[in-house]
Amino acid sequence: MRTQTRSLLDQCSPERRAEIERRVETLLSELTLEQKVGQLNQLNADFATGTAVGDMDVERGVFDGDIGSVLNFGDLDEARRLQELAVEESDHGVPLLLAFDVIHGHRTIFPVPLGEAASWNPEMAELSARVAATEAAASGIHWTFAPSVDVGRDPRWGRVMEAAGEDPYLSSEISKARVRGFQGDDLSADDTVLACAKHYVGYGASEAGREYNTVDISETNLREVHLPPFEASLEAGVGSVMNAFNLYERIPASGNEKLVNDLLRDELGFENLVVSDWNSFGELRNHGVASDLREVARACIEAGSDVDMVSGAYATELVGLVEDDVVDESLVDSAVRRLLTVKGVLGLFDDPYRYFDADRQSRRTLTDDHREAARAVARESQVLLKNEDDLLPLDGDENVALVGGLADSDTDMLGAWRAEGDPDDVTTLRTTLADRVENVTYAAGCDRDGTVSDTQLADAVDTVADADVAVVAVGERYSQSGEAASRAHLDLPGDQRALLEALVETGTPVAAVLFSGRPLTIDWEAEHVPAILEAWFPGVEAGPAIADVLLGEHNPSGRLPMTFPLTEGQIPVYYNRLKTGRPAEDADVDLTEPPSDHGEKYLSRYLDIPNDPLYAFGHGESYTDFAYTDLSLDASTITTDETLSVEVTVENTGDRAGTEVVQLYLRDAVGSRSRPVRELARFENVDLDAGESATVTFELAAADFEFWTADEAYAAEPGAFEVQVGHASDDIRAVERFELVE
Repeated sequence: MRTQTRSLLDQCSPERRAEIERRVETLLSELTLEQKVGQLNQLNADFATGTAVGDMDVERGVFDGDIGSVLNFGDLDEARRLQELAVEESDHGVPLLLAFDVIHGHRTIFPVPLGEAASWNPEMAELSARVAATEAAASGIHWTFAPSVDVGRDPRWGRVMEAAGEDPYLSSEISKARVRGFQGDDLSADDTVLACAKHYVGYGASEAGREYNTVDISETNLREVHLPPFEASLEAGVGSVMNAFNLYERIPASGNEKLVNDLLRDELGFENLVVSDWNSFGELRNHGVASDLREVARACIEAGSDVDMVSGAYATELVGLVEDDVVDESLVDSAVRRLLTVKGVLGLFDDPYRYFDADRQSRRTLTDDHREAARAVARESQVLLKNEDDLLPLDGDENVALVGGLADSDTDMLGAWRAEGDPDDVTTLRTTLADRVENVTYAAGCDRDGTVSDTQLADAVDTVADADVAVVAVGERYSQSGEAASRAHLDLPGDQRALLEALVETGTPVAAVLFSGRPLTIDWEAEHVPAILEAWFPGVEAGPAIADVLLGEHNPSGRLPMTFPLTEGQIPVYYNRLKTGRPAEDADVDLTEPPSDHGEKYLSRYLDIPNDPLYAFGHGESYTDFAYTDLSLDASTITTDETLSVEVTVENTGDRAGTEVVQLYLRDAVGSRSRPVRELARFENVDLDAGESATVTFELAAADFEFWTADEAYAAEPGAFEVQVGHASDDIRAVERFELVE
């Protein structure tokens, strides 16, 4: 087993573990079969996050003992009322588990997760989740359905916003940090919540980038790309895992015994809770693998899935399946045991009302410290894509024209999956620049949906023509990224490109601030706009964080966690690709020119565009420059029992302090399966003053060289390897080689 899984009980003291186990077993012996099945039934109390499923009076269901957990409840008073019904008025008295999607903040909203990942700083991801947990727990929430650990390589898929990008290693590091932030060191503390790694597994490979679409991946792809962030979450002690909507080997994940029982539970050793996604049990019928809810319930309980979110399959069919000897009651007991254990670890048996304190909620919500944390994370998440002629940072003395509907849109800054975020809490870029820049003039230029009227365009052109520099806010609305927000075309929505064209024609230098939840196709902008800053959807501190970067008070250090394609026709395009039998990059041809009818035509390339993306994974500019020298390995040959020490010197050769994200990639020259051209293995954020240098050391072990071999096992195969160190996946500064031997 590669994964060192930590169960929730392993995180308790021996005495506390024994008490929880005793209480759980006592309850199991006392509950009727109907009550046990009720514990596995999760219903929705308030707004729906999917197609509405059936009708049920939630309060009546809790009173009757037919519900074990509730999601999307309202305020603290409603939460307390539901808990009172469960504990004081139902026959069994088992407390409810209350759940909510706290994805990137609760009331204090942080950058969307893809933006957080752009920090390449797990400490920022952990800080964000820690603040979110503190506020969520103070609002009566026990359980969040986060982090999303899906590896996504198709930016048309809206939910790339919700995870950490295209790379398994970066995603794993960010996922571990977010689990630690949510769960802390003690889940019985009143400022922690149960985390949930989702969506298990392969959901990020939805075909054509279309939400809820089918998935068809190999086991090698599953093992090497999509599974590692789940393994990392398990190592961090995540308390629950959510089923994905998709198929694996044409069997839906929720009812897939190979995925849940065989892989997740038996092979990876996961002993904690598995919950369905919204009606993912019921959708087995849509996939054509079950004809009714009875078949659905049987498939999912036998697969090892525990909690049924809103489909009603368990509630209506599981008792009958057991009574008819179709399903063994021990499977129900195992699922209920896992759910009750969660309730015990959260301290709900000791005090079911521990999370309901209005005074604590007030003291712990949207505090100054939380806002400062949101600002810090938003600063580090921004990626300077381009900065021609050092247009940025602004010097503060220029006449600045600020243009763009998004520059003054508080609601869009929150992004999708905003939990309890309130647009009134947001400080916009317009508000901040008006406070911090003496000479700034604003023209909307367009509505927030990108619509440009003649009057708006004329006003924007006049404003920019009279300025020394223009800052233009463009991008998506918040609702154009996230769940159920797939886009076939990834250019700037509406007429925003036309607006930029008109502003560039004035001759005033233009710096674009890009708001999005995904990579966009901005080839024209990259060619014609001198400076581009990717700000994602930054959260409540959007304006101050962006202004910190624009004004040079923070040197941008973000790096892309996901490739920006040149055009949608390249998708999927990602850095750790496999070579083809006819790799164009190895041929002596100009890939920017269309091929002739001679030998250069018969290569893996397009007739009309280059193979290379617009901006590669790991890309990000700075207001200073960095040089790499003296890459060295402590050995040219190592065995699988030894470690390899890698050192490189990084120097800040510019005139201002900055942070360099030093990226180390590995290339396995020959394997029993074709290996990627390079794979991220380590990274480190290095803070350097102007003229300062530092030696960065990385330690690599056999596990870093492992892959899913042709023998269908994880192994590090002997052979030649390259260590590649640099600024981005397409900007390798130094290479050294070593050999792995038996």
